[in-house]
Amino acid sequence: MTADMPVTVRKDGDIAWVTIDSPPVNATSQAVRAGLESAVEAVKGARLAVLKCAGKTFIAGGDMSEFDGPALLPHLPDVVQMIEDSGVPFLALLHGSVLGGGFEIAMGCAWRFAAPGTKFGLPEVNVGIIPGAGGTQRAPRLVGMEAAIEMACNGRMYSATDMLALGGIDRIVDDPDAAARAFAADLPERPVAVSARSCAALSDAEYAAKAAEIAKRAKGQQSPLLNLESLQWAALPFAEGQPMERARHLEMRAGAESRALRHAFFAERQVMKPKAIAGATPRDLSHVAVVGGGLMGAGIAASCLSAGLRVTLIERSAEEASAAQGRVEGLVAGALKRGKISQSQYESQMTAFAAVDNYAAASGVDLAIEAVFEDLGVKQAVFAELAKHLSRDAILATNTSYLDPREIFADIPNKARCLGLHFFSPAHVMKLVEVVNTPETDPDVLATGFQLAKRLRKIAVLSGICDGFIGNRMLSAYRREAEYLLADGALPHEIDAAMRGFGMPMGPFELQDLTGLQIAWANRKRQAETRDPAERYERIADTLCEMGRLGQRSGKGWYAYSEGSRAPERDAEVEALIVAYSADRGITRRTYTEQDIRDRLLTVYANEGARIVEEGIAEDFAAVDIVKLHGYGFPRWRGGPMHYAAQVGWAAMARVMAEVAGESPGSWVMAEHLARALEGEQT
Repeated sequence: MTADMPVTVRKDGDIAWVTIDSPPVNATSQAVRAGLESAVEAVKGARLAVLKCAGKTFIAGGDMSEFDGPALLPHLPDVVQMIEDSGVPFLALLHGSVLGGGFEIAMGCAWRFAAPGTKFGLPEVNVGIIPGAGGTQRAPRLVGMEAAIEMACNGRMYSATDMLALGGIDRIVDDPDAAARAFAADLPERPVAVSARSCAALSDAEYAAKAAEIAKRAKGQQSPLLNLESLQWAALPFAEGQPMERARHLEMRAGAESRALRHAFFAERQVMKPKAIAGATPRDLSHVAVVGGGLMGAGIAASCLSAGLRVTLIERSAEEASAAQGRVEGLVAGALKRGKISQSQYESQMTAFAAVDNYAAASGVDLAIEAVFEDLGVKQAVFAELAKHLSRDAILATNTSYLDPREIFADIPNKARCLGLHFFSPAHVMKLVEVVNTPETDPDVLATGFQLAKRLRKIAVLSGICDGFIGNRMLSAYRREAEYLLADGALPHEIDAAMRGFGMPMGPFELQDLTGLQIAWANRKRQAETRDPAERYERIADTLCEMGRLGQRSGKGWYAYSEGSRAPERDAEVEALIVAYSADRGITRRTYTEQDIRDRLLTVYANEGARIVEEGIAEDFAAVDIVKLHGYGFPRWRGGPMHYAAQVGWAAMARVMAEVAGESPGSWVMAEHLARALEGEQT
């Protein structure tokens, strides 16, 4: 079978075997659709057509490389309808992932058998669209409205066992081919086609309640709600609902939300293969040491255990080692309680874990990750001890958020084995890892960092060295402009509401209260000696820290918090302090609209991202976007700050940046990318 022939038909007596072989995931490309169209004709004369896929999976979705152009013939809904209407009934043999167009094709078949472990879903919502080949019309008819909503609106995947209980498949079979032959020998009466079955819509009250629930989770993304509305059309005759679904699918495919989500999808895959590791060979890892058993270190340890690694966690004393043991056990037990792992997996992970109070216990590790307090001297001392006990070739990684790894590793022999692995808290949950390259780091060591991230089911982004690397450097610019806005006329709740309205999970001041104001305060104090005296510096946050208002854990920060509550409440004391601060500085406070606030904050984000790329810290704009999507809550359906800026227009961003820079002379440097866009508009 060749790439030009991704679908073949082989007749064996009165069974026609239709096989799709289009690696890697048998996507419904134009060639596959055309092959299936021909197969429907080729199976004529058989009693049963058996549809199966070669490789590790059934059809796992559509070919998104086609989405930027016009839909190519044959169209998938027509192919599905041909299969459903075929005079020879189709039996689908399902394995791996049956997703999107794959599930739509399966629903067009008369019967569906699945191998154990098969997963089913309609994940089109994750790329900002609705199914386009009858998915929202057949799924409610086949599995009921509730399950269809979970799949189409929430992106849920169902197991074969779930799907059997829902009526979505007919059998779970260990040997699909043998089961198909036995089934063909005693073929039952053909069932009513899924499209011909009846389906009741949600009542007005049910629909309103479900829409409110979905909207709360979607945080501004529209495709979940549009999927819900499309599912309601399943109560119409199929001949009416299906064309409506197709028209909406094509319209959404060309929309900004889908373009942004597709950008994120492809960018995630792109950033895991940076040029710096081309041709490099990652090392094998089996035993990892983690130094520091606080929240970050415990999260890193738990992530490594879940990936099948042996982990030795090092603390300063037996008492602290015992506390760290408890933290890690708690995280692994939590995974067990939530059904993420089995009892045997829990026991295996805990057997592979040890918390100790001496470095000698980690002498044989392949990799050591430091996760201690953000202090240069403390980190240097950790690596001095590690260098004494580990082999000269063992990889050494710092989890620093801001500090220069070159200074951390200054006295370490064989610096080629050293790199940064900046995890994000909580490390057992957050998917991002910034892999920080130093001038001495060996490409194989960098490649090992990326391979580790993949093994931990995380996304790695390569970063060069600067203060805060990619993510925290951009966050510092974002926070700085937010504090300028405070001094110039806005209040914390106004800024936070504007950014939540954009799709952020929380605004900059809510986020500071959650993580603790002392973190940024310590960083500002560290930067004080090298800060440009011409840069505008506002001390409102410093004043709050000096007052002991350090965020949620202290019970007050930018907001007040009732005892036992994490819900931020406007605080008159803070707001009065801000207004008085402006007066003392001779600033006439002004009013900002939500759009004003968003424009300024998103522009400084994009400007700083462009500067980071221009300086060679990030490889490209995609890398910047992925850092912000996975580490900082930037709404995925916006595509990331750089994609968003491109959609708005770089010249428009440059105009705002010029205004921002003019309001705070000496504080901002416009990126060349923005400057060129502005110049191009003016010429």
